[in-house]
Amino acid sequence: MSRRRRLALLSLAVLLLAGAALLHWLLQPQRLAPALLGMAGNALGLEITASGVGEYRLRGTPQLIVRGVVVREPGAATPLLTTERAFISVPWSTLRARGRELTAMRLELDAPVFDLAAFQHWLARRPPGETRIPTLTDGIRIVRGRIQGEGWTLERIELRIPHLAPARPLRGQLQAQYQASGLRAPVDLAFHLARPGEDGGIGLAGLATPMGQDWRLPVRMRLSGYLRQAESRLDHAVLGAAAQYMAGATRQSFALGAAGPLAFAEGLQLRSGAFALRGRDAIPSLDATGDLGLGDGLTLDWRGQLAGWPAAWPALPPPLGRSTSALPFALAYRGTADLADIAHLRLQRDATRFDARFRLFEVMDWLDTLQTGIGSPLPPLSGRLTSPRMEVSGATLEGVDLRLDDPAVPANDSAP
Repeated sequence: MSRRRRLALLSLAVLLLAGAALLHWLLQPQRLAPALLGMAGNALGLEITASGVGEYRLRGTPQLIVRGVVVREPGAATPLLTTERAFISVPWSTLRARGRELTAMRLELDAPVFDLAAFQHWLARRPPGETRIPTLTDGIRIVRGRIQGEGWTLERIELRIPHLAPARPLRGQLQAQYQASGLRAPVDLAFHLARPGEDGGIGLAGLATPMGQDWRLPVRMRLSGYLRQAESRLDHAVLGAAAQYMAGATRQSFALGAAGPLAFAEGLQLRSGAFALRGRDAIPSLDATGDLGLGDGLTLDWRGQLAGWPAAWPALPPPLGRSTSALPFALAYRGTADLADIAHLRLQRDATRFDARFRLFEVMDWLDTLQTGIGSPLPPLSGRLTSPRMEVSGATLEGVDLRLDDPAVPANDSAP
């Protein structure tokens, strides 16, 4: 072998060894992890860091586990996401593309905490159309997650998304528990999003079970609308729900429909909406318009008309009970989300008017005892009834002005 040939082979061997050493150095987890996180952060306009590296694999499809992940908008004090553990499986083609291609096999997050306000701030500052959606061929799995809202949280999040890709419908399953001001509500929902990362149609369907101290309200629901991401709003939102109120031996079934613009920047706010309630027994049927809000508390402001006087309510004296006139009403509530505070009802038929303040579940319990013939004949409420004429026990009363005063129901500012 000539000297020139030996030198060429030696040079090639040195280059191969140097390349292998360089590749080994680049693919060490303490260097690979920041590189991968940096590529993802640059593509999304975020700072993504990790405090620790766990297992990694380079044979076949590279896999990496990092711990103590923090995701924040550059310069922001509050992270929009932190997570105890993140698993990412990324094909070699993505590594070679150095962030130009956002394709991965699978993403798993353990105990992530998502700050909704920080996310909305980042989203609002993104130029239109610039947010890049990665492709995850084997989907996303989240366990023990938490979303922090304004006065409310969504905890114990278990999320499964089998596949994620830009401009393709997104489907998944969510289990979680909503908590706010004394109310907790486990949810189990399937969801569908027409275009992830873009405005478009969204649908949810499944079971939610709001719970108070001594009552439960299992609800089967379907919600659809047009998602406006930058405004944190659903346009043309339509909700259909079949529910059953359960307290002790009491069972009261009803259906609820609602439609209108639904904002979720600060809790859930359905303003200037239309509502339809169809009940049985002690739950009335009605149609109304107004507002409904759920966040660090519950607000309700409805004006509408009862379809009729429920049979389980105390019978109206004549001539009021014989009238077929409309029953317009106004209902307002501002208090804790478990409905433990005072509601205000204004009800009218012809020239008779009734204003009352009450706690909903106390009145529901009273109606149950009334049907059994035990308990007080007077409802647990404070209010005033005025009527030009009323017949009671065969006597005709003129200019009726009746006042009820329950010391346990003080006046409040929730009047419609």
